[in-house]
Amino acid sequence: MTRRALPGRYELDDDVARIDQADVHRLVSTESYWATGRTRQVMDELIDSAARVVGLYAPDGSQVGFCRVLSDRHTFAYLADVYVRADHRGHGLGVELVREAIENGPLARLRWLLFTADAHDLYRKLGFADPSPNSVMQREPVRGRAPR
Repeated sequence: MTRRALPGRYELDDDVARIDQADVHRLVSTESYWATGRTRQVMDELIDSAARVVGLYAPDGSQVGFCRVLSDRHTFAYLADVYVRADHRGHGLGVELVREAIENGPLARLRWLLFTADAHDLYRKLGFADPSPNSVMQREPVRGRAPR
């Protein structure tokens, strides 16, 4: 388990029990462009079966960001459902959320994939190549570097 402090007294945590699943569902199903209308049952199953989840928490303990990872745990990992609430953006929290998911922990050395229609600059900062015509971004495996 990872728990990491960030500037401004924010915190990253990969404890699935701490994830506010109702809030993740509400935000992803009503405010995202990629999963509008996703049911609560499906969202809960996606969180429960994820290879890893990372929550971003404000100083008051409320969850303000989230991402989940799918993986075969050997060759590839897929980053999904990444968000930081609008009122907490602009402080580098999204970069740190994604960095925690992809560079730390047991999946750090894998090939990473994601689909996105936006936030390309954020993902480029973390080594993802420019998206293909179908919005796939890929990050090659990192060899010889231990997870942070």
